[in-house]
Amino acid sequence: MSAFVDETRFEVRSGDGGAGSTSFRREKYVPRGGPDGGDGGKGGDVVFITRRNLATLAHLRGKVLYKAENGSNGKGRRMHGKDGDDMVIAVPPGTVIRDAESGEIFHDFSQIIEGENWTCCFGGRGGQGNWHYRSSRNQKPTYAQNGLPGEGRSVTLELALIADIGLVGMPSAGKSSLINALTAAQSKIGAYPFTTKVPNLGVLRRGETEVVIADIPGLIEGAAEGAGLGHKFLRHVARTASLAYLTDLGEDDPVNAVHILERELRRYDPALGDKRRIIIGTKADLDETGQKQTALESAFPDEEILRVSVYNRDGLGKLIDSFIERGSTVR
Repeated sequence: MSAFVDETRFEVRSGDGGAGSTSFRREKYVPRGGPDGGDGGKGGDVVFITRRNLATLAHLRGKVLYKAENGSNGKGRRMHGKDGDDMVIAVPPGTVIRDAESGEIFHDFSQIIEGENWTCCFGGRGGQGNWHYRSSRNQKPTYAQNGLPGEGRSVTLELALIADIGLVGMPSAGKSSLINALTAAQSKIGAYPFTTKVPNLGVLRRGETEVVIADIPGLIEGAAEGAGLGHKFLRHVARTASLAYLTDLGEDDPVNAVHILERELRRYDPALGDKRRIIIGTKADLDETGQKQTALESAFPDEEILRVSVYNRDGLGKLIDSFIERGSTVR
């Protein structure tokens, strides 16, 4: 499995245009055939295109230059040079392309669309052959145009995962277990904090409906100051349509965990605290009396609150119904 890479930097350059040809018609019995130099081919473009089967930028890591093909030179008999092939760079939806120096956003693939494309650099135009410069006064033009050079840019690519629902919670709140239970994702699970060190995506399906779920590495109090994994991956929450706050019912104070999550999210981006959300009490099998679930319902009386246990599958049906209703996107 490829490592998760959500940022990379490299150079891109479109192809140079081919030079026009300086040629004269030479055929038996045609002593004054005149100029017949063809035009040069256009240089290839650099094009970014989205592919939904990609979930990381790992395939672009390690290469410092992506260059399109140059256009071929023109030839005699007014033969046009071959246009250069485009350099097509596949990226996952959610990729933001920036100027590597200024940080200016060139393009944002903000929708989950297969095949959306954007031309970053246009290839140079091919030069005109000497056939274009013939005239009554200049019947033997001995010059042709050079092709125009291609464009070059230094770009930074940043991936912000697009999901219908983002799972946020303290370390060991059960996010990875839940996404594995609901989808075909294979998030790492362990009996220790921070088993998830990179975001994971899973797709919950019911009929023609698909709900994309993102498992975001655990937050702890003080993440804004760099504690734990800090806010390194919170940009992947920014594009989610709604959030699921997971709190462990086996811990002493699941209500306080929700407050900590909300506080850290708002410190990163105040808009995150205003997203539509659901509160999920996980590991419900450890809350045998139901007192901690009752405390959650009392602390957040106007919220949708569910309790689930991946261990005994309790509550998963209701949770799936809620996620389907919240995602409800037919792709």
